[in-house]
Amino acid sequence: MAEHTLDLGALQGLLDRVRGLEIACVGDLMLDRYVYGDVTRLSPEAPIPVLKSKRTVSMPGGVGNVARNVAALGGRARLGAVAGQDVAGDELVALVAAEAGVADFIDRPDAASTIVKTRFVSAGQQLLRLDDEQVSVGVFDREQVFTGASAILLSDYDKGVVTERLIRSALWAAEGSGAPVIVDPKGRDFARYGAVTVIKPNASELAGATGLPVDTDAEIEAALTALLEATTAKAIVVTRAGKGMSLAERGKPVKHFPGRAREVFDVSGAGDTGLAALGLALAARASLEQAVQLAILASGVVVGKSGTAVVSPTELIDAEMSQHASLAHAKVTPLDDLAAQVEAWRAMGLKVGFTNGCFDILHRGHVAYLAQARSWCDRLVVALNTDASVKRLKGEGRPVNDLDSRAVVIGGLASVDRVTSFDDPTPIALIERLRPDVLIKGADYTREGVVGGDLVESWGGEVRLAAFQDGYSTTKTIEKLSGDAT
Repeated sequence: MAEHTLDLGALQGLLDRVRGLEIACVGDLMLDRYVYGDVTRLSPEAPIPVLKSKRTVSMPGGVGNVARNVAALGGRARLGAVAGQDVAGDELVALVAAEAGVADFIDRPDAASTIVKTRFVSAGQQLLRLDDEQVSVGVFDREQVFTGASAILLSDYDKGVVTERLIRSALWAAEGSGAPVIVDPKGRDFARYGAVTVIKPNASELAGATGLPVDTDAEIEAALTALLEATTAKAIVVTRAGKGMSLAERGKPVKHFPGRAREVFDVSGAGDTGLAALGLALAARASLEQAVQLAILASGVVVGKSGTAVVSPTELIDAEMSQHASLAHAKVTPLDDLAAQVEAWRAMGLKVGFTNGCFDILHRGHVAYLAQARSWCDRLVVALNTDASVKRLKGEGRPVNDLDSRAVVIGGLASVDRVTSFDDPTPIALIERLRPDVLIKGADYTREGVVGGDLVESWGGEVRLAAFQDGYSTTKTIEKLSGDAT
């Protein structure tokens, strides 16, 4: 194994080493609120959607989210920040106190006010963000937060906490302990951060700080080289969304690390997750290359979640393992895992559809049916009859393709999000467990004949009948192959 490769074995070893490390997370703190609801009409007062609120979720944002991610990944976060002497500040401090693995070093000076960012979400989409922000945070004065830290993370949202004095204190503490200092920067003057270990801008921030284009690898290399010359930082890591990350170290050529192909649901807080992963890896004495790879993996997982979220070591290992399996295989999900996934989708405000069948020899009619089913929901689950169940329904010689083959073929369709199986005469137990929002069957059924229809409607869901294309069926395909078709 190459020294700087973060394969599955290296990932597991690194996650073991970060467990229990003390990480100072210092910077701008805010309260993140998410208001989830449904939009079913436009306002009669203006051409804007009317959001019917269903639930509100609050969590620590900014450097608070960095600390939450450090703790979720197994470290112990020391959260240094400022909150106001106000109701939002009280809520924020209470939320931090409830976070396992996060120690509170929050200053609450009289002059400070708490920053609140409220996002309004429907069907997984942000409709509006409302910022309640009066930047009068006061001076952070609890620099004992740096004592004993294995790494120092400065999360600068340009709200006033990351001052010249704070930066000097962090560098002084790091010089004595040998802890790496990693900065998530704002503004144009990155030289102000001094001789930190890593500065971690995104591509837009890199462009703003250098005045250079950053679209291609060559342009990124030129911008990183210019920024190294303009600062005393030891290295710069630029995050490039779906393009991955690029690393520039003094005296070494720029290295590019591709992103991971993931379903992007919400990018809120992905930079915080990347900062936490980068800091933990460097605290555990991983190479910069390995730290960047861990940050890419962690950020890739968190963008698939709703809101300001965190990732766990188990999720990182699962994500790494899934990279070695085909996308189709990755969609085939045991019932317990599927139930958890459906619940997570529902928490995101997504509409979950369910259909079932044998799907023995996939044909054009199946593809059209599943595409129509997917158009009625945000996520589609397909339950396949087991081989024994197909044999009971269709007789000897069926299925032509075994369950694993059928599951992989169905999972290969873009219209299908998850595949599972059932052996009972009907899928009623699956329907009861998953509680889909939309139950779909073929138009050869009547509404009254759809198993589980009454159940789905009882919890507010709906039953839909999808059309089949004439002339296509597994039976006719088998007849044609055997020479029996007329």
